Amino acid sequence: MAKKKLTANQRHWWTRTKRLVRYWYLRVIRQNASARNIALGLALGVFVGAMPIIPFQTFAIIALAFIFRTNKLSAWLATCYSNVFTMGPFYTFLFFIGKLVMPFEGLHLDPEHLAMKELIASGWELFLVILVGGLIFGVVAGVLTYFFSVQAIRRYRRLRHERRRRRLEQATPPGDRNLF
Repeated sequence: MAKKKLTANQRHWWTRTKRLVRYWYLRVIRQNASARNIALGLALGVFVGAMPIIPFQTFAIIALAFIFRTNKLSAWLATCYSNVFTMGPFYTFLFFIGKLVMPFEGLHLDPEHLAMKELIASGWELFLVILVGGLIFGVVAGVLTYFFSVQAIRRYRRLRHERRRRRLEQATPPGDRNLF
């Protein structure tokens, strides 16, 4: 079987990434669940994603999604912004937020040692500062995510319904419209 030759556009990582993001976006938004349920899953996922528990995020979010009876797929997908590749800058950001409210002095974050085990080994104070920063960021980002996503999902579904209604009206002959 001959290999299909890919164009430069198909090979480009940014194009593939955009297609993948759009695929998962449509997968979430088209689910047979209420807009509030999907939005709650997204908000819960954003909240858990802000916690410095990267190796346990998936287990935590699935358990919480079952407890809160929310959409599991949207909850899991919303945690994906916090991953091994974004951990360095994100944990640094959480450290500075936590340091604003925690009374510990002389704490320094080493960007080379950000694994959960290494953070705890550096001292519970450092882990606690990042955890508090994650709680603060997670609550704010989760609430904003909930309200924005409820509105976005409802708007998407309303526009989709309107497009379907217009297509149906165009496909139906004028005399047959009163039959239903």
